[in-house]
Amino acid sequence: MSPELISILVLVVVFVIATTRSVNMGALAFAAAFAVGELVADLDADGIFAGFPGDLFVVLVGVTYLFAIARANGTTDWLVHASIRLVRGRVALIPWVMFAITGALTAIGAVSPAAVAIVAPIALSFAARYGISPLLMGAMVVHGAQGGGFSPISIYGTIVNGIVEREHLPGNEVFLFLASLIVNLVIAGVMFVLFGGLKLWAQDAVPLDEAAGSGGAPDKRDAPDDGTGTAPASSSGAVTSSDTATGGTGPATATAVATRTESPDTTRLTPARIATLTALVALVVAVLAFDLDAGLTSITLAVILSAAWPEDSRKAVGQIAWSTVLLICGVLTYVGVLEEIGTIKWAGEGVGGIGVPLLAAVLLCYIGAIVSAFASSVGIMGALIPLAVPFLAQGEIGAVGMVAALAVSATVVDVSPFSTNGALVLAAAPDVDRERFFRQLMIYGGIVVAVVPAVVWLVLVVPGFG
Repeated sequence: MSPELISILVLVVVFVIATTRSVNMGALAFAAAFAVGELVADLDADGIFAGFPGDLFVVLVGVTYLFAIARANGTTDWLVHASIRLVRGRVALIPWVMFAITGALTAIGAVSPAAVAIVAPIALSFAARYGISPLLMGAMVVHGAQGGGFSPISIYGTIVNGIVEREHLPGNEVFLFLASLIVNLVIAGVMFVLFGGLKLWAQDAVPLDEAAGSGGAPDKRDAPDDGTGTAPASSSGAVTSSDTATGGTGPATATAVATRTESPDTTRLTPARIATLTALVALVVAVLAFDLDAGLTSITLAVILSAAWPEDSRKAVGQIAWSTVLLICGVLTYVGVLEEIGTIKWAGEGVGGIGVPLLAAVLLCYIGAIVSAFASSVGIMGALIPLAVPFLAQGEIGAVGMVAALAVSATVVDVSPFSTNGALVLAAAPDVDRERFFRQLMIYGGIVVAVVPAVVWLVLVVPGFG
């Protein structure tokens, strides 16, 4: 049996054990990386750790640390209240506001994970407070980021268009941008309808004074049932022990309501909140204007806030999503071993050698989607577009449509909890059963992987665009 096939079978075993035995998949993936790397690929420890996503580790830790401080001092509650006022109390508009904000950030040049890192904690804090499905809100943020991700001046857009030019393929920058935007907009609309958006729309506007101060948050016993089991949140962002034990049902609600009556005024800007808001703006400017690392910048800002207001941030380190960090870093380390072995290239070349161009095209879209759900979307696009060159040169497949299909397939799956964006959503969600939310993201990501490549192939490739 070839090393490539062994590595794929081991990955399947990791999924099965993690699903059936409730073992952290990241820990299993580290063990698998060690076993496959040492026994199959003859890699030493340095070779195995070469796949460890140090940059993503820092991003996850830094962003969740900074926003844990923001929750502790009431800044996220203030932002939620400000969002309510912005849309005049129409809670149903907030998911679309988040979609638009992340889309605008990526369209003007933000890296998709950076935009999600900035918006997701605020969006999911709002979702927790007003009974919106965290899956809906997280999907709106990620799909918004991907919707704007292929504008001609965006990071993804310039990379893909550069690859197309380098490979001497026909290209259409506007077509690529609109294809991604429309696909993600349609998916966001479907999610909005399926996960409680219409019920939110049917609700009356939230009185502006409900979002303010003590007792201001609405009682989520009257919120629409989104089927997620989200625990009712106090306006301070705290979760009681009974919330955790019951998954947000039954007696826990009464406890949460009692907690809200003791919450501080969320409309008042205290010095700590002003400093935290300044830090969040500084994070945006540092990432977008100066191209600084989002993780290192977040940690630096969090440390400054911790030093100035230690009483607000004393517990923030404990609120970093360490289980999520272990999960994501372990899986991506194993993916690094797969790349070192050559498994991903082996699979791509096998598909590219198929003699039926349309079949090869749809299989390449699926490989891009599946691998990108666990690895770098940009890296996968950079590998798959050149693999498509041989049968694109035959003239039977339109290059413009094929490139757009590959780009969309490789990025729309970033809702997966194993991708950077999905991991950020999972880590940023307060007051949820994290294991259940992880399973929801994994199932949703699996549905996207199964459905979207076939749809974009049918719409963009089969007609022969380009």
